[in-house]
Amino acid sequence: MIIGRRLAATLSGVFAALMLGASASPVAAEPRGSQDPPKVQLVLDVSGSMNERDIGGQSRMDAAKQAFNEVIDGLPETVHLGIRTLGANYAGEDLEEGCLDSEQLYPVGWVNKDEAKAAVATLKPTGFTPISHALREAVADFGGESDNTRRIVLITDGEDTCGQPDPCEVARELASQGIRLTVDTLGLTPEDAKVRTQLGCIAEATGGTYTAVQDADQLADRLAQLVDRTVELEVESPAVIEGSTDDCAAAPLLRAGVYSDREEFGEHRFYRVQLAPGRELRASVSVAADRPMDRDYGVLLRLLDERGQELVRGSEAGHDRTDVISTGLRYPWAERPGTADAGPNGTASPGAGDGDAADDDAGSGEESVLCLEVSNSYSAPESVQSTPGMPVELTVDLVAAADTPSDVAAYGLARGWVPLLLLTVTGLVAGLVWGAIRRLTA
Repeated sequence: MIIGRRLAATLSGVFAALMLGASASPVAAEPRGSQDPPKVQLVLDVSGSMNERDIGGQSRMDAAKQAFNEVIDGLPETVHLGIRTLGANYAGEDLEEGCLDSEQLYPVGWVNKDEAKAAVATLKPTGFTPISHALREAVADFGGESDNTRRIVLITDGEDTCGQPDPCEVARELASQGIRLTVDTLGLTPEDAKVRTQLGCIAEATGGTYTAVQDADQLADRLAQLVDRTVELEVESPAVIEGSTDDCAAAPLLRAGVYSDREEFGEHRFYRVQLAPGRELRASVSVAADRPMDRDYGVLLRLLDERGQELVRGSEAGHDRTDVISTGLRYPWAERPGTADAGPNGTASPGAGDGDAADDDAGSGEESVLCLEVSNSYSAPESVQSTPGMPVELTVDLVAAADTPSDVAAYGLARGWVPLLLLTVTGLVAGLVWGAIRRLTA
């Protein structure tokens, strides 16, 4: 997911134990050792509509097979890969049976490339599109607990055709299990708004991305990119920090990493991040409801500039019982005339961004210290203790903006004065045209 107005966060280890400590200097998370390899599951829609020939003259199915073969040929030796289908076997009209039509085509593990490609070659578009069922089965395919990355890449040309449960709700349910799961979605019908909305929501709920695929080459490139990202992703154990409860001036300055903190009911916490032009900030937060709560609740994550002006936000709200609630945001920083490189306290600490920023051409130029604000609207009966605060997990990632394809949905509100100016000009022109028409017809 997620691109809509929010980017849900990757949920991992959100119940980290509280430890004392605060720092106003850069904090880096330590990698967690693990012998378990990263795992990727490719989930392919093989429903009847995949016969449509609108991908550069190819059928959607043929384009997907071509992309799978290229990914399998270039698969890193360090990754476990599996392939699951949905809608590949049942050609009837019974909805109940069709909505259970999902099969493990190739088990998650070390890949025999010839066997994997032979299995893909047998696929023929057949039945329904049971996305919710396939997602749950794909997670089960990964096996037991793991400290390493688990990524599902869903490739489909349509919405779930089975109704309930809603795939977006299933994605949120899976993310809340804290199993280090990311779901990326690739849509083969870029002009279908309903498909974009559903696939974007699935990706957003798990901290993934949605891409509208235009042709076979883009499909292959994006698949390979996602597999490579899984291998390169460094799994980190949360570093314990303490955000400022007053403002950004005293907030800790964070590098890319995963952090744990505590936040009381209705509290605001602030953290600083340093961002260079040409790089993109991706941040997410998860708040765990580790005690009885009142019915309604919400979490808000805001990014503020050095003047305290909001740049973008992510929010999530709900009601009734929940174990964790998450949201996130993305902000590509472009160098702007007159933008100061000072943080909210008047100075910018050098070298506090992503460790690779200094060596990356995309990260060159003046840096700015921005502010992440985490707040919540949780409340509880008077009998419930408010201290210590609820467990909070904050993820900060700083990447080259070039890593984000132009057709990948980006969640967040419109930023700055440009949208307001466009709306104002549009309204003015419409008013003038309408007035002229009234005068001519009077």
